[in-house]
Amino acid sequence: MKHAIALVAGLAVASSSFAQEMKVAVGLSGWTGFAPLTLAKEAGIFKKNGLDVTLRKIPQKDRHLAIASGDIQCAATTVETWIVWNANGVATTQIFQLDKSFGADGMVVKPSIQKIADLKGKTVAASAPGTAPYFTLAWMLRKNGLSTKDVKVVNLEPQAAANAMIAGNTDIDAAMTYEPYLGAVREKPQAGKIIATTLDYPMIMDTFGCTPKFLADNPKAAKALADSYFEAVDMIKRDPKKSFEIMGADVKQTGEQFEASQKYLRWQDRDANRKFFAGEHAAFSKEAAELLMEAGIIKQLPDMSKLADTRFIN
Repeated sequence: MKHAIALVAGLAVASSSFAQEMKVAVGLSGWTGFAPLTLAKEAGIFKKNGLDVTLRKIPQKDRHLAIASGDIQCAATTVETWIVWNANGVATTQIFQLDKSFGADGMVVKPSIQKIADLKGKTVAASAPGTAPYFTLAWMLRKNGLSTKDVKVVNLEPQAAANAMIAGNTDIDAAMTYEPYLGAVREKPQAGKIIATTLDYPMIMDTFGCTPKFLADNPKAAKALADSYFEAVDMIKRDPKKSFEIMGADVKQTGEQFEASQKYLRWQDRDANRKFFAGEHAAFSKEAAELLMEAGIIKQLPDMSKLADTRFIN
C-alpha cells in the first residue's frame, strides 16, 4: 500500500511538473548557427529546464510577421534584423547571442567576375530587403564603392540562390547564400567561386530575442531559454559526434556533413555573450543602422537602447 501511495504521489509530481512546462514558439531557419536550439529541443534540454518549445521554420523575411501576429513569441535572426523589425513597429528584444559567422555566409559569383566591383550592372540573387543575405550584399557592396542601386537584385532564398548557381542559371551573375548551402557550392567549383565570405567581412552575428511582453510576463522562461542554449553549446563540446548527428538530421545532413559546415562559424558560450554585450553589440548596431538607413531599408532609427536585455546571460 505504501508503495502504491508513493507511486501515485510520484505520478502526481511528474504530471504537475509537466503541466507547468512553459510553452514557447520560436521562429528560425535551417541555418547552421541556429542548430544548438534544435539540439536543446531534441536532447531534452529545454524540457529539463521547464520549457515546451516549438521550433518553427519561417523564412527570415516573414519571421517578424509571425511575431506580430502572436504565432511565435521568440525568434533567432541576425543582429541588424532586430533593428529593421523594431524600426517597422515590431517590438522585440535580444536576450543572448547565438553565433558569429567565420566564413559561413558568402557571395558566390560566376567565374568571369574577378572582384566585387565588377558586379556593377549585374544581377545578384539574394533574399528580400530586411534579411541577412540582403544586408550582407549591401555591406559587401558598400565596402567596395557600390550600393544595392548599382546591381539588379533578384529575390531568392539562400538555398534557391545556391541551387541557381549550381544549375548554371545564365540570368544570375552572383548569389548570396550561407551554410549549409554555401558548402554545396564549395563542392562544385565549376558552378562559380566564393569571392567573399564573413572571413573577409565579419558582419554576420546571430542573436535570440523575444517580444517585450513575453520577457516581462515570463522572466524565468527567458532565463531558461538562455540557460538551455548554453547547455546545448556545452553538450557540443562534450559529445560532438552525437550532437552533430542530431543537428545534422534537422537539415538532412549526416553528422560528418554537419561537422564540416559548422567549421565556418563559432557558437557563443556564456562568457562570449558577456563580452559581446559589453560593447561590441551596441557599436555594430550603430554602424548597421546607418547602412540600413542609407539603403532605404528603414526610414527611421528605433530606440537603440531597447534592442537588448542582458539580464538572462548571467
